[in-house]
Amino acid sequence: MIRLLYVLNQGVVIEPLQRYHPLRHSTLHLLAPSKKKPPPPPKEEKKEEKKEDAEAKPEEDHYCDMLCCKFKKPPLKKYMEHLHLPDSIDSYTDRRYVAWLMLVTVAYNWNCWFIPLRFVFPYQTPSNTIYWFTMDILCDICYLCDLLIFQPRVQFLRGGDIISDRVEMKKFYHSSMKFRLDVISVLPFDILYFFFGFNPAFRANRMLKHNTFFEFNDRLEAILDKAYIYRVIRTTGYLLFILHINACLYYWASDYEGLGSTRWVYDGKGNMYLRCYYWAVRTLITIGGLPEPQTLFEIVFQLLNFFLGVFVFSSLIGQMRDVIGAATAGQNYYRSCMDNTVSYMNTYSIPRVVQNRVRTWYEYTWDSQGMLDESELLEQMPTKMQLAIAIDVNFAIVNKVDLFKGCDTQMIYDMLLRLKSIVYLPGDFVCKKGEIGREMYIIKQGEVQVLGGPDGKKVLVTLRAGAVFGEISLLAAGGGNRRTADVVAHGFANLFILDKKTLNEILLHYPDSEKLLMKKAKYVLITVFKSHYLAAERTVVASRQILYFSTLIVLRCCLALLAKVGRLLPDS
Repeated sequence: MIRLLYVLNQGVVIEPLQRYHPLRHSTLHLLAPSKKKPPPPPKEEKKEEKKEDAEAKPEEDHYCDMLCCKFKKPPLKKYMEHLHLPDSIDSYTDRRYVAWLMLVTVAYNWNCWFIPLRFVFPYQTPSNTIYWFTMDILCDICYLCDLLIFQPRVQFLRGGDIISDRVEMKKFYHSSMKFRLDVISVLPFDILYFFFGFNPAFRANRMLKHNTFFEFNDRLEAILDKAYIYRVIRTTGYLLFILHINACLYYWASDYEGLGSTRWVYDGKGNMYLRCYYWAVRTLITIGGLPEPQTLFEIVFQLLNFFLGVFVFSSLIGQMRDVIGAATAGQNYYRSCMDNTVSYMNTYSIPRVVQNRVRTWYEYTWDSQGMLDESELLEQMPTKMQLAIAIDVNFAIVNKVDLFKGCDTQMIYDMLLRLKSIVYLPGDFVCKKGEIGREMYIIKQGEVQVLGGPDGKKVLVTLRAGAVFGEISLLAAGGGNRRTADVVAHGFANLFILDKKTLNEILLHYPDSEKLLMKKAKYVLITVFKSHYLAAERTVVASRQILYFSTLIVLRCCLALLAKVGRLLPDS
């Protein structure tokens, strides 16, 4: 039979437990034929046997004795690997942990909402007790898994170090107040069902697991793009839950006084929960128009309801105001800045055209960036975080610039932190020909046009995102730092600006990159000078040709005029 079970289980080791009996073993030893002792095995075989025993030892530690058989079971670690659970959990970045907290929060809310409901209202009947009991078991399983599997794996900080050791994490969790509340929340007071019947009040300790609920709120707000929406929903949930508890208390008070015994209590007509909830809403929000309490108990109950209603309702309204105010803080700041600027321009009678351009700049900057100044937001962060954000946002653009190809990557990182972002409106001059250049420009978004020609209005070239200009004035020395052309924004253009002083400060720490940039600057300057020289030479040649041809034309005209004059003169 044991062999048959072994074949059917296909790999599950089932061994009979041999009970030791001294009389039986001594008899078998006497009846057994005597055998010669085998020769001792060589040392190599002993070493191999020791290795095999060492490898088999951890497996032997995971056997389960049941009845007359010994079953082999895999260790708990293998179950965790199968479920892809890590040895330690980072509660700030692990999305799976947030999903698990959401499941535990659902179980916690089930207990908080339905335990008072089932205790007060006659909704739990012998016919549906099995369904309530099933949901209770599922919630308890969630609580136990959180207590035994997830919480002992959560990392924690000690002196600035992230502790991920399994033993240390267990010790930290077991010494915390959260562990004590979690243990109390899973104590099986449900056993009292066998003595006092299915009373939901025995599950009141399940409502003590509030730490998980608040932790889930914090983690979810940290990963949501618009956390204020969830805050509004959560605050609304608080209000509904308080009204729910008040409705349960009102039905309990009505049942205590006797349903329909006075005009103040619930009369037992209609849907009992909706009627009691309606009464709770009117009481907590202090709408009025309710029947007057008759007995002393009813008067005290109503007074407490009014006092708590004023306090709770005003607190929730204030919390809702703070949530909405925090959500619209940026928009309010933008409106305040714009209103102050418009007021300033009106005070000093700024022309209407300039005012319209200022308003356009405010609106475009806010719509495109969601803020007026990015540097204000980044200044609150450490330098490392500023660099990480700058690399993700701007490195791809700066890395495309031919001027910086081959330079030290760390130099580019330092330069990213010094770049300033400026928005130009359509038609704005970025720089003008002949002015002293102290900045270099990198186009982040939009287009700019380089103007030239005799009248200075001919579009020579259009530069787009990733292009760079002004590097000649930035890198040149002496008189070479003059702008060589007009540059105009062709629409809304967002440009990065790097000034000469900042670049020189950066290049002090990167001499190799400085040499490379100077070589490129010389090459660019030589190319520009050659182009200017060739253009001037062509101009001179063209002017000489024009002068030559004009002289010929004048001479021919003079000769023709002299010939006509000679014909008109009489012959002598």
